[in-house]
Amino acid sequence: MISARLAFALVALLLFLRAVVAAALPLSADEAYYWLWSLHPAAGYFDHPPMIAWLIRAGTLLFGDTVFGVRVAGVVLSLPASWFVWRAAALVLKDENKAVLAALFFNLTLMASVELLAATPDMPSLVTSAAFIWALAKVQATNNGRWWLAVGVAAGLGLLSKYSALFLGLGTLIWLIADARQRHWLRTPWPYLGAALALLIFLPNLLWQAQHHWETFAFQFGRTTGGHLTARFLLEFLGAQLGLATPLIFVLMLCGLWHGSRRGDDRLLLACLAWTGIAYFLEHALHDRVQGNWPCFLYPALSILAAGAFGTRGPWRFASFAAAPVAGLLLLLVYAQAAFGVIPVKKDPVARILGRDFAPIGQVASALVRAHLAEAILTTDYETTAWLRFNHPGLKVVQVNEPWRYPDASAPPPGLMAGPMIYLVEFRRDRHPLLQQAFGYMGFPTQMQTPSSLYMLYPVARPKNPTLGKMP
Repeated sequence: MISARLAFALVALLLFLRAVVAAALPLSADEAYYWLWSLHPAAGYFDHPPMIAWLIRAGTLLFGDTVFGVRVAGVVLSLPASWFVWRAAALVLKDENKAVLAALFFNLTLMASVELLAATPDMPSLVTSAAFIWALAKVQATNNGRWWLAVGVAAGLGLLSKYSALFLGLGTLIWLIADARQRHWLRTPWPYLGAALALLIFLPNLLWQAQHHWETFAFQFGRTTGGHLTARFLLEFLGAQLGLATPLIFVLMLCGLWHGSRRGDDRLLLACLAWTGIAYFLEHALHDRVQGNWPCFLYPALSILAAGAFGTRGPWRFASFAAAPVAGLLLLLVYAQAAFGVIPVKKDPVARILGRDFAPIGQVASALVRAHLAEAILTTDYETTAWLRFNHPGLKVVQVNEPWRYPDASAPPPGLMAGPMIYLVEFRRDRHPLLQQAFGYMGFPTQMQTPSSLYMLYPVARPKNPTLGKMP
């Protein structure tokens, strides 16, 4: 067993490294898109609840519209998230050494390392789920009903972060029914007061949804339908979790989940929370793709279960002592690949996600506007819009479609659309028929090839509607 002092030192080192990488790597398209949200603070947005936009806004008020300003909230919140995992593990496992190990495992998983670095809704979702588990562990350990209010606060903040927090609520109900020692709570007002407090905190987003035709609910919960039965997505999902947990920590998670599912074990709390989400994702993966990051909110519980399985006798024992070193090496490799591209890859997915392939395209488009060869850049996808707006401050960008993504953004002034413009789009997303309908002139495109994509630049002019689109 690793000593508590060494584990604390390693967690501190991981958090410092996360801060350095957060400041050094360029923003992904999604992060830049959420930054656009933060320019117009609201109680809700088309894709997700508002928490990530609020956190980005706080960070940029302190550090400006910089990469670090966008991501600093995740760096700071890594501290309480790690603390919640540590203290929840101490309460559930009743072993301080394994509690520190749980915090170390949590920070070594690629899931937590990436999602607490990136400014996406998964970041606050991870933090609030860790707080939720800690508050429930306090309920279990102290038998004090007032801790249900802390559960409610964490649940409300979780719902403002990402709707996947609903799975934790359902898992809690299953735990109260499955664990005979906890059923008495159902006959007290405390769980219901906690639920009411969660609803009160979540109320601003509910009111926003009611005023916007419940569009986020329709978008997110519409994903529950899928295609025909297939094992393809299931294998893809399991492979993604194997990588994001890192292989040996994943083995320990499975072992801990197995042992924690027994009645009378305090780990049943964590197992019920985990199984609820896992069951849904496994069912979903039988007919449609499950994005690898979706189960991130389960990782605080799974990390504690992995620490509880450390040193377990049997075929799993080999994973215990190699889990942390292997995870550490994989994490360093991922960081090095993201920062320096140490492994030559023809179509590097990391370079694409971080916009390195798009960067020269954006520079050309910006140079054309600065040279007065175009008044503005037209787009038809949020990724291009977001990268252009963040990486080229002051550049006039008009997204001519999907106005629901930017309800508070302004329409372009009529004078802007009077001059020549450029429609910039990735070939696979080309919507030039839409532009042909909206403009009186559209010329032949110039093609620009990147290592992973082909981009098209169309000259356009004479809009039929001078206030077409939005300027986020």
